Amino acid sequence: MVDLRNSSTVTEFILVGFEQSSPATRALLFTLFLALYSLAMAMNGLIIFITWTDPRLNSPMYFFLGHLSFLDVCFITTTIPQMLIHLVVKNHTVSFVSCMTQMYLVFLVGVAECILLAFMAYDRYAAICYPLSYTQIMSRQVRVRLVGTAWIFGLINGIFLEYISFQNPFCRDNHVENFFCEAPIVIALSCGDPQFSMKLIFVDATVVLLSPMVLIVASYARILGSILGRTSSSGWGKTFSTCASHLTVVIFLYTSAMFSYMNPRSTHGPDKDKFFSLLYTIIIPMCNPIIYSFRNKEMKGAMVRAFRRTNLAQAESF
Repeated sequence: MVDLRNSSTVTEFILVGFEQSSPATRALLFTLFLALYSLAMAMNGLIIFITWTDPRLNSPMYFFLGHLSFLDVCFITTTIPQMLIHLVVKNHTVSFVSCMTQMYLVFLVGVAECILLAFMAYDRYAAICYPLSYTQIMSRQVRVRLVGTAWIFGLINGIFLEYISFQNPFCRDNHVENFFCEAPIVIALSCGDPQFSMKLIFVDATVVLLSPMVLIVASYARILGSILGRTSSSGWGKTFSTCASHLTVVIFLYTSAMFSYMNPRSTHGPDKDKFFSLLYTIIIPMCNPIIYSFRNKEMKGAMVRAFRRTNLAQAESF
């Protein structure tokens, strides 16, 4: 038990990140992560621009894809720029408020993305099982409400998780063994017994991750039943390709999130934490456009049209 009367209050945290690596390794990591960050920003930015400006991409699926890319941009911007700075400077200190803010933004965007992926599974279910009434089921009003629900739930749940994470005072070691303020690691540094907070985080992660997972599994079970019940096999390839892309994104994101927030802390370690943190903070946002969008013929056609409009505008300006 920590004697709070004789302990100083923590006012800042030190993000250990990759500071124990050699200068050559940090330089290599900086180059690699800067390239991945730039690539992720460019690809997701292109998806946002195309889905929000091309009138031919007016189906619900592309509406959700645009918002998924926007969430990915928010996600990587919350964590990666700070990590890049810490790879080239010696001072890895962040203020208490900055740590709280970063953690809240990670909660907000992460929860919103988990819920949005569930709604995207429902969208695929409506498109495949009810093709004739798909546009009525997924009207623009419904789409806006679903996306709004994901954001609102992320905002509210983020406040709850933020309160859980910082309800205890901090007067122990202030070294965070990661490249950003990840909740389970920060909570472990708090005074008193952090087990109650960790249990609440586990319960919340169980609800936030498994509830959307139920909708995803139910949607794909109905999709599979609908496909197997058809006498004709035409369109199977396109259907499976679309569903496989979505399931790949879901598996990557949910696996990394479950390890970070649902596994006992005894199974964690700095190397494992960093690997899964990198997976859901930069690798998945970079891969989403490739997995989900760039394999799509309509998306490729929209990109060609966008580049042609850009070239035409440049030619006219001269």
